[in-house]
Amino acid sequence: MPAGLRARLLRAVLSDSHATPVPGGWQTRCLHCRSAVGISAAGEPWIGTTLEHIVPRSWFAKPKAAALVAQVGDADDPRNLALAYARCNHQKGRGPDARGPADERAYAVVLQLLTARLARWRAPD
Repeated sequence: MPAGLRARLLRAVLSDSHATPVPGGWQTRCLHCRSAVGISAAGEPWIGTTLEHIVPRSWFAKPKAAALVAQVGDADDPRNLALAYARCNHQKGRGPDARGPADERAYAVVLQLLTARLARWRAPD
């Protein structure tokens, strides 16, 4: 696994106020379905755990997403990262992410996820 991905996974979990230390790593809940997800202390994801970019990277150049982008700064900002169950992340990628910010329902889904993520935000140590 690339070192950059491990670093982003660690930033996501260390800035999640719902994340708790477990033997050998960290555990939290998927923003979508609330299933347990986690990573090892070295940043390796548990089986079924993926990195979620809440505001999709493809939306950052789109004017209709400007209000969402302003809340996170850039795509890999910890406020825009979360651990997600793989199935949930892939469904979002095929649905709201793909439809883009001009689609009202897609925008609403991403806004709801971002609001949930920001409610769980804590400044990483």
